[in-house]
Amino acid sequence: MMSQELDNARCLSPRRNTTKATSIEALVDEQLAHFGIDKQSDYGQALASTASHLYHAQSDVSRLWEITNQTLADLDKEDRVAWFNAKKFLSFQLAKVLDTLQNPFRKTWQSLSSGNSSQHHYPLFDNVTALFSATPVVVRTATYVYACTEWVDDAFQGKEFTHQIYSRLLNPTNISLANAIVDMEAGPYSADYLAWNFNSGMAAIDAVLANVLQHGDVLVVSRNVYGGVYQLLHDYYARENRMDIQIAWFDGYTTEEFEAFFDKTKKEHAQRLDNGANLHVYIESPCNPHGYVLDVPGICDYAHQHDALVMLDSTLATPVLHQPLQHKEITSRPDYLIHSYTKDLCGSGATTAGVVIGPGYRMFQPKGSSMNGVDWSQTLFWDVYYIKGAFLDSEKAFDVLNGMKTLEPRIMNKVINTQVFTAFLNHHQDIRVNSHAVETHANAKLKQKQHNHSWPCTLFTVDMAGAGLSREVFTRFFDALEPAFSHQVSIGQNNTIVLCPALTSHSELSAEEQKRAGIELTTMRIAMGTDNVKQLIGHFILAARHYIEPEYPGFCDKFMASEDVDALYESTAREVAGQYYGSAPSMATIMQE
Repeated sequence: MMSQELDNARCLSPRRNTTKATSIEALVDEQLAHFGIDKQSDYGQALASTASHLYHAQSDVSRLWEITNQTLADLDKEDRVAWFNAKKFLSFQLAKVLDTLQNPFRKTWQSLSSGNSSQHHYPLFDNVTALFSATPVVVRTATYVYACTEWVDDAFQGKEFTHQIYSRLLNPTNISLANAIVDMEAGPYSADYLAWNFNSGMAAIDAVLANVLQHGDVLVVSRNVYGGVYQLLHDYYARENRMDIQIAWFDGYTTEEFEAFFDKTKKEHAQRLDNGANLHVYIESPCNPHGYVLDVPGICDYAHQHDALVMLDSTLATPVLHQPLQHKEITSRPDYLIHSYTKDLCGSGATTAGVVIGPGYRMFQPKGSSMNGVDWSQTLFWDVYYIKGAFLDSEKAFDVLNGMKTLEPRIMNKVINTQVFTAFLNHHQDIRVNSHAVETHANAKLKQKQHNHSWPCTLFTVDMAGAGLSREVFTRFFDALEPAFSHQVSIGQNNTIVLCPALTSHSELSAEEQKRAGIELTTMRIAMGTDNVKQLIGHFILAARHYIEPEYPGFCDKFMASEDVDALYESTAREVAGQYYGSAPSMATIMQE
């Protein structure tokens, strides 16, 4: 027991890696000697007593952690409440000790001043009160004060988890966001996952591709991916003078389609694979621009049978619609999950940011470590994040954290709007609605299987090709959709956004590639917001009356009647809200009765 106590205490020593101490008392003596303090002086005796208490406290807290891990699962909820609040108060006690230390610390610092203005204040004095902040603190600093040589050496080795070195690597606000998204996505499996935040969704995607892919690899990619991803793959990774990645575009959605395509790809590129290339998978579900879902668990299962890693962009799912990392079978989960925080997770449209979530051993290991066949140098942190500098700054991290607080009710509202608006449009026989919100759509069964409450993706496309509109009439109508529909290129904001993918988000694709992706020149991509959907419908009808009806008489007679829209909205809102609020755990579950 004494040996374990000493091991737990040793991490607090300024000589943690070179100590010869065989007891806590010896650790105290070493500490005083390290800083040149006379142990017999009044100051030395008080310092020695304090240090001794801290070493013992570190060992005791380690024991608390051990007991918690061993017994938490078997505790009833009454005891969990008591344990939480006891630990919370212990944190306040430790903070109070630090606070008490601040005045003598400040006085000593001030005594070193030579009387000129070059002696700036020492920020460590002011940081203790930040521990009591009710929201994550925005830490605006590039670098950090370090404790001593051996501690900062450990920090550079990735062995001092609570000691940031440089905000390009770690920042407290950034870490708060990483913890929050892991909890939201992985739920009961959160302890197995880590996240790294990036300055944009594309930076996150580039990071995971750079980490997973090696020169000459083969990558299966779902056809309907964000246009920026297509450009990144086509213009960089696939170029022979760059990464020479062989891209295989997968057009299907089901497991059966994927299995057939995966096997075909292995045969077509057998020579590459035989020469040492790897075969991996990158998918987007729901996908841009139609919002269709792929059978993620089935695809992951089959890919893992063939030792392929799966990267999933789950931006449009958000954790509200689908939580792929919470599948009970680990083989049915993607290896990496990606979000563009810029979209629904933040929701304001004011911040660009992204994240990659993955198993802890693939995301970070201290230098010199190896786990599950992955060396520390292969982890996302050391291989990419540490050196590329596409980190997320604290202000953006705080914006995303604030947005995430309202994510669920915002998505509920958007789902109501999506179901109402797609039903309204689908009523018109000359308008083709590409959305699994329409229950007769080919992708609806996968949505029902995979999405919580069978809620649809709030992004979809609409094609008015059935009406035979001329290019001029369509563009005049499209331009008139403002201001109810915002002409913007992003998605996931509170306002409803409409654009033509062929001219914007997917303009990087050739005409043939656009057609394969189901994109016509007149296709409209609609990203539903939280605004009043009946106002949107009214504006849509008015624009059609003004610009389409004169050229195509009778077009507007095919819209749903006003009273039917009212009834549709009321019934849909009741149903979706009932699903959302009805999914809350029962009181018996909460009380474990």
